[in-house]
This record gives sequence, structure tokens and C-alpha cells, in this order.
Amino acid sequence: MSKKTKEPFDPASMTPEEALKFEIAQELGLADRVLAEGWRCLTSKESGRIGGLVGKRHKQMRQEAASMTDEGAQK
Repeated sequence: MSKKTKEPFDPASMTPEEALKFEIAQELGLADRVLAEGWRCLTSKESGRIGGLVGKRHKQMRQEAASMTDEGAQK
């Protein structure tokens, strides 16, 4: 079994996907641990929760974009 290595996390150079992931980690109260120890410090349960919420947010954003497109087409 391999040992987890600490990878530094730099919030200044986040991609939009990482920014969303970090925002959710903040909402769940995990941001301090991520900043101190990197993403690998999270348990699989915590990572799964973040991933599930990221998927949910993506779905919401797609639905909002589709509804805005539909509203524009109806005018």
C-alpha cells in the first residue's frame, strides 16, 4: 500500500473547476485542511461528498443556462 504524499495546494492558481471544488470544501468546513495538507488529506467519504456536490452544481448550471436560452428564444 502506498503512502499518501502531501501535495501543496495553491489557491491563487486554481482552475475554474478547482475553484468550484474548493468553494464546496469551504461550505463543508474542509478548506483549512485542504490548504494545510492538500486534497489527498481528505477521506474517501469527504472526497465523494465534494464530488457529488460538484456534479449537482454542474447539473444546476446546465439547467439554468438552458432555461436562459429558452427565455431568449421565446422573446
